[in-house]
Amino acid sequence: MSLIPLMMIVTTLISIILIIIGFWLPINIPDAEKLSPYECGFDPLGSARLPFSIRFFLIAILFLLFDLEIALLLPTPWATQMIPTNTLIWSTTILLLLTLGLVYEWIQGGLEWAQ
Repeated sequence: MSLIPLMMIVTTLISIILIIIGFWLPINIPDAEKLSPYECGFDPLGSARLPFSIRFFLIAILFLLFDLEIALLLPTPWATQMIPTNTLIWSTTILLLLTLGLVYEWIQGGLEWAQ
């Protein structure tokens, strides 16, 4: 038997064993305190369904976008060893698009936290 099918069989068996143990091992004895939505001991003071501002989500999406920019530009030093001109063009294009998007959001007032 070759190595790849053997590894697939072993990992499948280990996964199945761990899943079965995970279902049988925990002892689940729910009581009134564990079934309550607040386990911290404090009484709820207000509604748990407070609406979030859409600006909060916009800032979070912008953070993720610029975080992904770092992931896209991280391999740039290694890529410059192959075709430096092509790498420079693509890196500049990515940075220019992100900068234009940031300027657009800034002009539209999307980065203003309070109005």
